[in-house]
Amino acid sequence: MMEEFVQEFRRAIRESRYERRLLVKDFKRGISGAIRRKLMKAEKPPTSIEQWYEHAINLDRHWRKSKRKKKRMRGQWN
Repeated sequence: MMEEFVQEFRRAIRESRYERRLLVKDFKRGISGAIRRKLMKAEKPPTSIEQWYEHAINLDRHWRKSKRKKKRMRGQWN
């Protein structure tokens, strides 16, 4: 899940001497390509690492919610 990835990413940063300007670049490399593309093509793409965290988590939540809903709907048709 994206929330877990963000927590692990934040923990790794706290434990290192990471340069802030590289955070977004490395975070984008670590997330799913679909989420990354959606965020980069958004009308207002995230500009800070905190915005990347927030928007990636929200997209992941919506995707999972949609997936559960589709699964339930398929079950109704069977």
